[in-house]
This record gives sequence, structure tokens and C-alpha cells, in this order.
Amino acid sequence: MRWRWLLLALLLSLLPSAALAHVPEGGAGSVMAGLLHPVTGIDHVVAMVAVGLWGAVLGAPAIWLLPVAFPMVMAFGGVMGLLDLPLPGVETGIALSALVLGVLVMLQQRLPLAVAGVLVGLFALFHGYAHGVELPEGADALLFSLAFVGATGLLHLVGIGLGEARRLAWGDRLLQVVGAVIAVVGVWSLAQVGGA
Repeated sequence: MRWRWLLLALLLSLLPSAALAHVPEGGAGSVMAGLLHPVTGIDHVVAMVAVGLWGAVLGAPAIWLLPVAFPMVMAFGGVMGLLDLPLPGVETGIALSALVLGVLVMLQQRLPLAVAGVLVGLFALFHGYAHGVELPEGADALLFSLAFVGATGLLHLVGIGLGEARRLAWGDRLLQVVGAVIAVVGVWSLAQVGGA
């Protein structure tokens, strides 16, 4: 029954935007803005959920290692963005994260933990950089950053919860469908970047 509520929460989190949206410039620099930031863009949401899903597919220790590593590297990327250090292809990297992670979940692909960690870390760098660059004007960088890292962790937990459904008779099919949807969002996001 709880997984239904988690799925509903995930679907509702996708409603705020149908574009590559982020906190508007000049938005409140509060903890609430940081918590909402990762869920205002579908490209971010599906990638964060996919990290948890893929961790669940890979099993221990990836089920906890990937969702811990992602926010840590994302925070580093956020600092890079705050310092305005160059990182080319950020939006492309974010779109690719959804596409690649979606395909990996859909196929329930098992890669060595080190490879999985590097791949997830690379994607986390792009996501973090975008958050750092888009810090709302006048925001407290530390509070905003801690909040968006916390929200990211919650999205990973949603993914882990969905991934645990693989233990059910219809769980493999659910992972294939969810992975395919995430990959389609990645393709759509790539098209948006290409059209910009």
C-alpha cells in the first residue's frame, strides 16, 4: 500500500513543469526553495529516481552506495557552479543521465560497482552544477544547497522503493516500463537542449 503513495507522490512531483525548469531567478533563498528545486524539472526528477532504481537493481552495496555518492558529488558540482567554474554540456549531461539511467534500469543492466559509481558520479556533477549556477538571487547558498541535496536523497528513496517491487511477480515488468519512461524523458530532454 505504501508504494502506491510513493508512486502518487512521484507522479505529483512531475506536475510543476513540463520543461527544463528550475527555480525562477530572484526566488526566495529559503530551505523550501532548495527542497522544491530538484522537483521543478522533470529531467532532474526522473534521473534522481533512476539512481535509486538502478541501485535497487544492482543490489547491495550499490543500493545504498549510489544514492549516497550521488548527492556528495552533486554538492561538489554545486560548488563548481557557485564559483562559476566552466563545465561544458551541463544540460546535455542532465538529459543523458535520464536517458542512460533509464535504459540501464529498463534492461536491468548490471555493471561493476566501480563503473556504476563513476557513471552516476559524472551525472551527479552535471546536476549539481546546474543547481549551483541557478542559486536564487539573495539565497543562503548553504541552506539552499543542503535542502536540494536532501530533496535529491528523498527522490533516490522513491526510486529504491519502486526498485524493490522487482521482488514481486510483476516487478520486472514494472522496472522495464519505468525505465522506458525515464529513457523517453531523457530523449525528450535531449531534443529540448538541441532545440534551444
